[in-house]
Amino acid sequence: MSTPAPLMLGVSGCRGIVGASLTPDVAARYAGAFAAVLREMFGSAPIRVALARDGRAGCEFLHHAALSGLLAAGLEVVDLGVVMTPTAGVAVDRAGAAAGMILTASHNPQQWNGLKCLVRAAGTSAGLVDACAPDAALADRIIAKFKGGQSLLVPWDKLGQRALDEEATQAHVDLVVDALEQLDLVQAIEEAAFSVVVDSVNGSGAEGALLLLERLGCSEILHLGGEPTGLFPHTPEPTRENLGELCMAVREAEGHVGFAQDPDADRLAIIDERGEYIGEEYTLALSAEAVLSAGGFASPVLATNLSTSRMLEDVAARHKGRVIRTAVGEANVVDAMKREKCALGGEGNGGVIWPRVTFVRDSLSAMGLTLGLMAARKATLSALVAAIPSYAIVKRKVDLASKDAAKPGLEKLAGHFAKERIDRQDGVRVDIDSKRAWLHVRASNTEPILRLIAEAPTTGEANMLLDEAAKVIG
Repeated sequence: MSTPAPLMLGVSGCRGIVGASLTPDVAARYAGAFAAVLREMFGSAPIRVALARDGRAGCEFLHHAALSGLLAAGLEVVDLGVVMTPTAGVAVDRAGAAAGMILTASHNPQQWNGLKCLVRAAGTSAGLVDACAPDAALADRIIAKFKGGQSLLVPWDKLGQRALDEEATQAHVDLVVDALEQLDLVQAIEEAAFSVVVDSVNGSGAEGALLLLERLGCSEILHLGGEPTGLFPHTPEPTRENLGELCMAVREAEGHVGFAQDPDADRLAIIDERGEYIGEEYTLALSAEAVLSAGGFASPVLATNLSTSRMLEDVAARHKGRVIRTAVGEANVVDAMKREKCALGGEGNGGVIWPRVTFVRDSLSAMGLTLGLMAARKATLSALVAAIPSYAIVKRKVDLASKDAAKPGLEKLAGHFAKERIDRQDGVRVDIDSKRAWLHVRASNTEPILRLIAEAPTTGEANMLLDEAAKVIG
């Protein structure tokens, strides 16, 4: 008997297997449930929503289904077509819309897709950067209405209308360049005339990446996976094992840097000038160094989640700043960023959130800031990486029958490490300060798995910590 296809519902939205757990009916009902929550939030006023998709093959029918769910609820829909998730965030802010919805499964394999929501605070003026993923409470409201079949439907004479926005990607690129200009980095990047290799995995980031790199005066651009087919040329998650071709291309082209986007382009992995994968954790650290080095902050604050490298604390300390740790989830990081007026935030999966541009993880911001730091320091990427204290971070996954199945093991883990510094915001995080190491174990919000992450000065020490955790959990 085959295993039923999962439909994952959580703070990251709705994800499932296309044609199995994720059908046109599911997409339309989830969009309708989102519309019902928006109506509760914004009352009887007209509600405008930006709708986008990441372009993966097979997503168009779901796009139409979600569009139907929103229009049937009486919402005005600005259809962006195939654009990056952060571009949708920029578009929502630019139009002063109430919300956004993106058809994407981010880094999940080809057969997956999903619906991700963005929201904006009521009364926020157009142009102000505010759109972000919903927090856990709001996500729970959407899920409750979806499960309860409470999609919003209106009479025929109150149905919504659809409009097109074909300038969203260009507007996003313009905003990134303007933000870099405010840090006095654009001229330095242009003068450096970098040679760049970029892999957009045939996803939504292809157009924006090319536009940005051309705008910044890169002398040579080799674009892998730049065709808008939506068929991934390799496993789409931008991790070491999936980027062998990109590493080789950087070496053969003698490029200054290589960039790898995921399908919806909210994450970025980086390859140095030697063709070496430096690890997604460095994306946020390098971007933070670029922003803080530009000055203008008396005591800068950065925000990230519990699963991100302690390199960020090292960068912050260098600039007399501090780091706020949150539960995993983009919305949690953004909430802290808005509350503390952070200079930058993000996650160790290559997701950089630059509030000058958008409160959504953005690969274009990360590209621009990385090039800006290289240009300002007149340094190779490998030299910049060597200047940041290094740690070894090791990640493992264990299949789960359900998210609740993780609870007994987490309780055992907390008890075992009771003498260390424990954080229970999201699963169990253990900080072992005497060893400059930490361990974080939590159930995933997007897949039926238990994630185990450890960081220590060496790979051996990190693996020993994971082995110890696995033994305790059983």
